[in-house]
Amino acid sequence: MRLRTLPLSTGGVLLGILLATADWRVDVWTAVLIVLTTVCLQILSNLSNELGDVLRGTDTPDRQGPQYGLNSGEMSVGQMKGLIATFVVLCIVFGTLMTWRAFGTLLSLTPILVLMLGAGAIMAAMKYTLGRNPYGYRAKGDFYVFLFFGLVAVLGAYFVCTAGVGLHVKLILPGSAVGFFSVGVLNVNNIRDMETDAANRVTVAIKLGERKAKIYQTVLICLGWACMVAYCLLCWPSVWHWLWTLTLPLYILHLRGVWTRSGKALDPMLPLLVLSTFALCLLAGAGFCAHLL
Repeated sequence: MRLRTLPLSTGGVLLGILLATADWRVDVWTAVLIVLTTVCLQILSNLSNELGDVLRGTDTPDRQGPQYGLNSGEMSVGQMKGLIATFVVLCIVFGTLMTWRAFGTLLSLTPILVLMLGAGAIMAAMKYTLGRNPYGYRAKGDFYVFLFFGLVAVLGAYFVCTAGVGLHVKLILPGSAVGFFSVGVLNVNNIRDMETDAANRVTVAIKLGERKAKIYQTVLICLGWACMVAYCLLCWPSVWHWLWTLTLPLYILHLRGVWTRSGKALDPMLPLLVLSTFALCLLAGAGFCAHLL
């Protein structure tokens, strides 16, 4: 299930929940159901990604990253398909309960739109490497990761927590920040796997080449930080709003590792960026909620 990736997806929704808490009274069970839905979507994406890569021959015993269930021989394709179906059902159940809890109904326009967005998220999670024309094989993964891990995660969580009435345009900035950091995680993964991916897969890293992909990585991190700084400046900042800047050394360490490592040696840079982003989201949310104490 690649559990080390879960802080990345949950970080964005937790930031959205905490920013909503700073502005509104948030129902605890709605927040819990948002997190459960997000976790199931992330695991569904991870499982589907593994199945698609194995079926297309991209993941082999020679891959630079960790060995997972299918390519290590510990699971069969049939078992993986059953697990994927289980998490599709869990996404639907938790997503439906989340929508009902937040809006009190499933039969008005707003909850219907939320459910449609959830269906889109399920399809996006599965179509990254599965299906006849997976977008992860056409260098489009960066866009979808930015959209769903960033904008949808932060703005969607805020929207659901406030029952659709509290969303404001400034939230595009923290949503974009989380999106840029999330694309960074994907990009490092793709830089690491360039050698094995090149046979039958096109990624942004392969299109750019290793050096330019590392420049791209630096730009992504800088853009994420710029968005967070801009958001704080727009929100009549107090000193607590800048609590997230304590994570700066982690991002510097990450970029240093990206520029000094290649291939399999890049693997530790993925969880470092994931945990750095998770810490940034928690600290940013806590900073904006500080006035409630």
